[in-house]
Amino acid sequence: MNGEAAAETTDGVSSLATYQEVLQQPAVWRQAAASLAARSSELAAFLEPLLAQPDLRIVLTGAGTSAFVGEVLAPPLSRRLRRRVDAIATTDIVSNPREMFADDVPTLLVSFARSGDSPESVAATQLATSCLRAAHHLVITCNATGRLAREHERSASSLVVLMPEATNDRGFAMTSSFTSMLLTAWLALAPDQDPGLTDRLADAAEQVLARADDLSAYTARRYDRVVYLGSGALSGLARESALKLLELTAGKMISFYDTPLGFRHGPKSVLNERSLAVLYLSNDLYTRRYDQDIAMELRAAIGPENVLIVDGRSDDPDVAPEAWRIAGVAEVNDAPLVLPFVVIAQLLALQFSVALGRTPDNPFPDGEVNRVVQGVTIHPLQP
Repeated sequence: MNGEAAAETTDGVSSLATYQEVLQQPAVWRQAAASLAARSSELAAFLEPLLAQPDLRIVLTGAGTSAFVGEVLAPPLSRRLRRRVDAIATTDIVSNPREMFADDVPTLLVSFARSGDSPESVAATQLATSCLRAAHHLVITCNATGRLAREHERSASSLVVLMPEATNDRGFAMTSSFTSMLLTAWLALAPDQDPGLTDRLADAAEQVLARADDLSAYTARRYDRVVYLGSGALSGLARESALKLLELTAGKMISFYDTPLGFRHGPKSVLNERSLAVLYLSNDLYTRRYDQDIAMELRAAIGPENVLIVDGRSDDPDVAPEAWRIAGVAEVNDAPLVLPFVVIAQLLALQFSVALGRTPDNPFPDGEVNRVVQGVTIHPLQP
C-alpha cells in the first residue's frame, strides 16, 4: 500500500495520519527504548524495592487497545518474574473495584493510556489507592498533558513514563501508541533483556512494511469476515487485530478472535466461504505445534489462499510455504514478537478500510464512537 493509496479520501477525510503512524513505528520504538534507557536509574529506584516484595501483585490495566497491552504481557511477565501478574481492564476495575482488588496485597498498577483522558483511566488508579493499603502506580502514556500523567507526575508512589510525542496518534485507531507502550513495559519489567532486542524488532517491522503491497491479494477478495488466532501472549494480539479491523472499517467487516485450541469449541462455526483466517504462530516450540495443527485444519476447511499464517521462525520447514515469514526474530519471546506481527494486522485493516471506501483517520464522522471515550459517568464508591 503506497502513500498515494493511503491518502485516498472519502467525505474529505484521509487515511494519511493513520498510515504515517503505522510507518513510523520502527523509528518511535527506537526512540522509546532510548528514552527509557536514559531513565534506567530512576526506573530501578522505583521498581526494585517493589519487586523485592515477595507478595507484590502486578496489575496491567487500560481500556480497549490499551487493555490488550496487558493481555499480551501478563502471561510471559508472570513466568519471568515468578509472581502474580494480572491483566484487568480499567473498565472492569471501575465497575467492580472490590472484586478486582479483593486480595489486599501490595500492588503495582501499571496503567497504559494513549491520551490519559478517558474517565476510567484516572478512576482506576484512584480506586486502587482507596481499595488497597499499599498501591503504587507505573503510568505509561503517550500524552504528557493528559489527566492521568498530570495526576501522577508528582506522587511519591507513582512513576510516569512518557512515550515519544508522535505516538499520541492523531488517527482514530491506536497503532504506534499500542506498540510503543508494549515495548516500553516489556523493557522495563522483564529482566535480562537482549540489548539488541529493539533493533531486531524494528528491523522485522521494516521487513513487513516493505511488503505492504503483498496484502492487496487479500483485500482484493470479497471477504466479509476475518478471524484472528493466537496462543498465549499472541491471544492478546489476536484480540487487538480484530478490534483494529472492526474500528477502521467502522464495523463493515466482521472480525473475530480466539486461541487455536479454543476455536474448535464452537467458534469455528463463524467460518464461511467468504472468511479470511489470520494465524499468528508462536515462537515457543511446544505451543506452535498446536498452532500448526489448526493451520492445517484451516487450510483444508477454507483453502490455503484464505489462510494468512504469520511466522517469526523463518527457517521452519514444517510451516506452509506461502506463510508470511519474518526473519531475525526466531528467538524472540512472543510478547515483543507482537510488535512486527501487529504491523501486518494494522496494514490489513487500513487496506480493507480504504477498499470499502471508509475514512480510517475518522471512521465515525458522526461521532458514534470517539477517539477518547465519551459518555462515561464515574459513580462514587459507596462504603
